[in-house]
Amino acid sequence: MESFALIFSAIFIGYILSKSDLFPKETPLILNQFILYISAPALVLLKIPKLSFSIDALIPVFIAWSVMSMSAIAVFYLSKLFSFTKEVTGSLMLVAVLGNTTYLGIPIVSAYFGEDALGYVLMYDQLGTFIALSTYGTFVSVYYSSTKEVDIRALFLKILYFPPFLALIIALFLIGTSFNPVIESVLASLAATIIPLALVAVGLQLRFKLPKDDIKPFSVALAIKLIFAPLVAIFVCTIFGWNSEAALVSIMESSMAPMITAAAVASMAGLAPRLSSAIVGYGILLSFATTWIFYHLIT
Repeated sequence: MESFALIFSAIFIGYILSKSDLFPKETPLILNQFILYISAPALVLLKIPKLSFSIDALIPVFIAWSVMSMSAIAVFYLSKLFSFTKEVTGSLMLVAVLGNTTYLGIPIVSAYFGEDALGYVLMYDQLGTFIALSTYGTFVSVYYSSTKEVDIRALFLKILYFPPFLALIIALFLIGTSFNPVIESVLASLAATIIPLALVAVGLQLRFKLPKDDIKPFSVALAIKLIFAPLVAIFVCTIFGWNSEAALVSIMESSMAPMITAAAVASMAGLAPRLSSAIVGYGILLSFATTWIFYHLIT
C-alpha cells in the first residue's frame, strides 16, 4: 500500500509542479539525466550481481523482444487497415511498442513483488527496452520522418556509452560477487533515488490533450500497449511452461504504460507530437488499472 501511495503522490506532485513556475522547464530533463547517469547505474550494479546465472535471468530478455516484435507487427498492419498517415504510424511504432519499464516498471513491480524482483526488471529493461529504444527507436524516428539513412556506427556508439548499459556490462561480470558493506550502502542510497525522482519526472511531463481526430490511433495504441502486449507475454510463458518469478515479472513489465522517452523521440522527429503525448498521459493513468488486472490474472 505504501508503494502505491508513493507512486500516486509523486506523480501528482510532479503534475502540480508542471502547472507552476517553481521549477524551470528543464527540470524533467535534469531529473531524467540524474536518473540515467547516477540512479539507474547504481541500481544495476546493486541488483544484477545478485541474480543467479540461469535461464530465469534470460526469460525477461526473450519475453521483452517477443512482445515488442509482435506489438510492432500489430501496429504495422492496423495502421494499414485504418489508413493512418505515415506520421501517425511512426508515432504508434514508438509509443505503442516501447513500454515505461523503468520509471513505472520499477515502482510497480516493487509494489507487487518486492525489491528482490528488480533484477529481472533491469534485465527486461536494459537488454530489452533500452536496446530497442536505441536501435529500433532510432530507426523508426529516421524512417518515418525523413529519407535519411541510419548511421550504424553512431547507433552502436550510442548504445555502448549509455551509462546504465555500461553498468549492466560490468554487473554481468560481477554476478555472484558480494560487495563491501560500504560500497553496497552507497549504491543502495543512490539507487533509492530512482523511484521518487522518476515518478516526479513522469508527473512533470504528463499531457492530456486529445483532438477528436486522434481518437482512433489513440485507442489502437493503448489497446496494443496495455492489453495486447501482456497477452503476448502470457502466451509466450504458456508455450514454454514458464511460471517462475522471472516470468511473472516479465508479464508485468510488458503491461506497463507507453514510454515517455519514446514520446519525446516521436515529438523531436515530428511524428504526431500531440498524439504521442496524449497516449503517454492517458496510458500512465489507465495502466494502474490494467497492471492490477493482469497481476491478479497471473497470480
